Formats: sequence, C-alpha cells, structure tokens
Amino acid sequence: MKRILLLGGVTEAMAIARTLGPQHIYSLAGVGRVPTDLHCQVRVGGYGGAEGLAQFIGDEGIDLLLDATHPYAAQISQNAATAARLSGIPCWALRRPAWQAQAGDDWREVSDWPELIEALKPFRRPLFTLGREPLQHLDEIPAEQFWTLRALDVYPGNERCEVIGARGPFLIDDERELFERRNIDVLISKNSGSTATEPKLEVARERRVPVLVLKRPVLPEVDREFPAVAQVLRAIAERL
Repeated sequence: MKRILLLGGVTEAMAIARTLGPQHIYSLAGVGRVPTDLHCQVRVGGYGGAEGLAQFIGDEGIDLLLDATHPYAAQISQNAATAARLSGIPCWALRRPAWQAQAGDDWREVSDWPELIEALKPFRRPLFTLGREPLQHLDEIPAEQFWTLRALDVYPGNERCEVIGARGPFLIDDERELFERRNIDVLISKNSGSTATEPKLEVARERRVPVLVLKRPVLPEVDREFPAVAQVLRAIAERL
C-alpha cells in the first residue's frame, strides 16, 4: 500500500489533503487552524530537521514526499528534499508561480530585513503583510512612522503599531477600505503568488502606492515540480 506524506503550509495543500485516503498523512507545522474533517491522517509539529524527517519516513513506510509548504519556507523545503534523498523516495513540490509586476506597479525588491528598513525610510504609514516577523522589531519603529501589521492572528502591538488578525481570501473592497482608513503609503509583501492575497496588490496599483517585495528564497531541486493543484492530483492518481 503506497503512502504519501504531504507537507502543508499553503491553501492549495488543503485541496490536495481532501483527496487523500486514511493511509496518507497530512503534516502541519502547527501554525494556524488544524483541519478536523479530512479522511487522511493529520500530524502537527516538527520532525527535528532532515534526519528526523527521514526517520519518520522510514518508520511510517512513506513512498512519496509531497512538499506543499509556503514559497518562503525555504528551510522546510530543504529538509524535505534532503530527507527524501536520505530515504530513497521521490520528493515532489507544489510551487506557486510568483506574481509579476503589471503596468502601473511600483515594486521594489528587497533581500532581507535591513534592506527593507532602509527602503522604508521615506514612508510614514506602512502596511506589513509578512506574517509574524515584524513583531520582533516593534521596539525599532522610528518616531515618524506608524506600522499596521496583518497576520493570521492578533498579537500585541504598541503605541506605534497595531496588529490586525485576519485570514484570506481578502476582498478588494475590504482592501480598499483598509488602505483608505489607515492612509497606507507603502505596502510590504512577500511574493507568495496566492490569489487569496492578491487584491492588496491591485489596491496598491490603483492608489499608486509603492510595494516593497521581499525576494523569494532559492528552493532545492526536487524530482517533480508542479505549479497548480490540478497537475499534482493527476500525477498522484497516476502514481497510485
């Protein structure tokens, strides 16, 4: 009996998990909501690096490792590729195509946090959509700036920062209202390629608001790479 270990992390991973039977495992790091209505097994938590993941693969008799983690989860993807190689099984990956700048966009790519902070200096009302990372820097906010952070859950801010807990998909009218109400003058975003969060880019384009885009990390080579769920499901059906 063939077994798949699906590493989740993006919305599309849930669509794949919903097609899997009870012999397969859907693995989540533990951040966010854990589904309770799947037919496959659900595992929450880490593995202790590539070696720990390889041990789990061997113990559970996994035949295929499918990486459907976030495009910026580079360490997890590296661990997955290494563990599959150590275990002698194939590693497949669902990798969303990156967003592409369109006419009217003012995108400025940054490589890391120091470069981002330097690029942010001319602005006063940034909207961060990077997840939890900016929370580590709340004591570094310049006096002339007020930050709005959007993350999956609400976290404490301070007098110069408000944290909004919200989950996509986001509607464009709601994004327009957010930009207007907060007087956002710059958007900070990862290039996740997700349609659920793309409306913020449309609003930035409409309002001629610059976008500081965090550069995508380089991900490891895998045995097969897919840009969309439909192709993954076809390949799984052929393999099983």
